Amino acid sequence: MTTAPEQHPPIEVRTLEPADRRRWDDYVTAHPEATFFHRAGWAEVIQRAFGHPTLFLYAERDGQIVGVLPLARVKSLLFGHALVSLPFCVYGGILAEDDAAARTLDEAARAEAAEQRVDHLEYRHRQPFHSDWPSKDLYVTFRKPIEPEVEANMQAIPRKQRRMVRKGIKAGLVSGVDRDEQRFFPVYSGNVHRLGTPVFSRHYFRILKDVFGEDCEFLTVSDEGEPVASVLSFYFRDEVLPYYGGGTPRAREVAGYDFMYWELMRRACESGYRLFDFGRSKRDTGSFSFKKNWGFEPEPLHYEFELHQGDAVPDHNPLNPKYQRLIRWWQRLPLPVANLIGPYVVRNLG
Repeated sequence: MTTAPEQHPPIEVRTLEPADRRRWDDYVTAHPEATFFHRAGWAEVIQRAFGHPTLFLYAERDGQIVGVLPLARVKSLLFGHALVSLPFCVYGGILAEDDAAARTLDEAARAEAAEQRVDHLEYRHRQPFHSDWPSKDLYVTFRKPIEPEVEANMQAIPRKQRRMVRKGIKAGLVSGVDRDEQRFFPVYSGNVHRLGTPVFSRHYFRILKDVFGEDCEFLTVSDEGEPVASVLSFYFRDEVLPYYGGGTPRAREVAGYDFMYWELMRRACESGYRLFDFGRSKRDTGSFSFKKNWGFEPEPLHYEFELHQGDAVPDHNPLNPKYQRLIRWWQRLPLPVANLIGPYVVRNLG
């Protein structure tokens, strides 16, 4: 007597609608591999801030969500045409209960990429998903547990870096949480301009705060009442993710950056958070070294590309030698001009 193969209910792929947002976010919150960038709110952020069409797909079995895949399409004459999970985010990609749900979402995304005739489809995963696809071995992330006690976190910082934190403390720096971007934006935009890269708009940061509420926070460090460093952080489950930050030239003199990240860690510890996600850096850059100095170890990020109309993996980053002249030109622009035109450039980078 033969046994009939076990029958599984079919998986259907649907598109996120406003009425689905709570179900989507409940699934993301419960999934152990989820990130802040899988949240449904990113569909609204990307549409409102940049005008890019989004396609947030979810897999459903027996009326239950069993996988999600947030996607957005970025089309530019200068930087090409891509379907990405997820632009402006360091993580993304497929999140699923099992291989069947993951494959179903993957097939739907690849079909959409072919139909839209994009140059490439890009997944931004923390773990490999399509090892057979071309990939970009450029980025790493830094993640480390937060100890339950504040002093244990201070002692976990390597001695040289701990000395810099104490320098900021001795300088009398103070930190405070802001309700909006008013103090953050001048510090951030000036820092980005000195680096020679285009800035996001104030509008974008206001949208982030509007969509994510208390899970999006501005922390500003002041020296004698003047802001010297500021960071926008995201909070997700028991994690804190400093994401956009910057400092004035004065910040380096008084260890403003060091004090700022310590204050963020200290506050997170006292509020019960248990993981500090220092975020993405390019290998062998200043930010890469800074994060290693804190005792964090780099973890490779897996950015995988399926080429469609394109013939090579894109390389739109400031380390690309062909952008060096443009960076030097951008640094010479008056700051108000850079702040005016920067958002029109950065919206197409993703």
